Amino acid sequence: METVKQRIQEFENGTILSVPGFKAAGVHAGLRYAKKDVGVILSEKPAASAAVFTTNVFQAAPLSVTKDSLSHGRTIQAIIVNSACANACTGEQGMADAYEMRKMAASHLQVKEHHVAVASTGVIGEYMKMDKIQYGINLLNPSGDSESAKAFQTAILTTDTVIKGCAYQAEIGGKLVTMGGAAKGSGMIHPNMATMLGFITTDAAIDSISLQHALSKVTNETFNQITVDGDTSTNDMVMVLANGYAGHDMLTPEHKDWDCFVELLKAVSEDLAKKIAKDGEGATKLIEVQVTGAKGKMDAQKIAKTIVGSNLVKSAMYGADANWGRIIGAMGRSGVLFDPDQVDISFGNIVVLNSGQPVAFSEQEAQQYLQNNAITIHVKMNEGKESGIAWGCDLTYDYVKINASYRS
Repeated sequence: METVKQRIQEFENGTILSVPGFKAAGVHAGLRYAKKDVGVILSEKPAASAAVFTTNVFQAAPLSVTKDSLSHGRTIQAIIVNSACANACTGEQGMADAYEMRKMAASHLQVKEHHVAVASTGVIGEYMKMDKIQYGINLLNPSGDSESAKAFQTAILTTDTVIKGCAYQAEIGGKLVTMGGAAKGSGMIHPNMATMLGFITTDAAIDSISLQHALSKVTNETFNQITVDGDTSTNDMVMVLANGYAGHDMLTPEHKDWDCFVELLKAVSEDLAKKIAKDGEGATKLIEVQVTGAKGKMDAQKIAKTIVGSNLVKSAMYGADANWGRIIGAMGRSGVLFDPDQVDISFGNIVVLNSGQPVAFSEQEAQQYLQNNAITIHVKMNEGKESGIAWGCDLTYDYVKINASYRS
């Protein structure tokens, strides 16, 4: 019998615009020297919406404006985004600028102000250059083609080296449902949330409350399980827009295909999360930590994320050093209680620890495996049935170089 996960199919070369009823654009407004820096996602009609935001106490003005928009019925039709300037820690002027940015976008796109969400990313503590924002917004001409999706994905980048997008499909309620995503994120990645922006579009028919329920659950298993450097930023959010164009019965947690919808959202979110982790500043490797056999789900997730976030583990992975002592050191300070004598650890298929005891292994074989650009660390707790996964990257010399000159 086909499992829920097997019902999910990846959309080849998919983007946020693989979903019917959405358009996008990205332009160069002059906030950055030469690259695109203002973008928009536009739904043909107001869409059911859900969002999750950074937990940093310092929250940037755009987040407050977006929360205000969501308070008016939780429907959004457009998301206006800029890079280069975070509009964070900018006081009353920054708040006024964020509201003005919303007003400008609403006027240009001919939608209601409270149907516009605002997102910004870039340098903290600098005021928005509103003349350039206005110029950029006036240039926006949203379209549904692949080049428009690429333009938007480019406009939201900061220190990212690649654009990040995907799309997946599944049959729900007898209809083919499509879900696409775009994201940015490279440094200060340690959600809840990090310096990352995630935007997800879908033609699923779902109310905002049920959508929020699904997003909150999925975020804890995907976006909140990535880390690059342990720092959490001021601006970041993930937002989902659902326009209902697929035409099936309204989704709720009681719907027979609810689990399939959640799995579809998880597929898109996990894809974007892994791309963010892989593109960590200066990174050369994607590290995945899989923890199985834990007593509790949260225990497994916490252990996995502590391991992948350890600077010592990250440095060892950069040097292709199979130093499993770094892993048990991270596990031991994770705050999770477990029996060390039950733990098994392996790099890929290379077992290095069995029941808390070292195992003889080929250093050469291990080094060869750790030189791959994708590494999986398996940790078996052998105490229960719960599991958790986290994603991160190696720590390199380039990370220091990038962040030593971020503003210069």
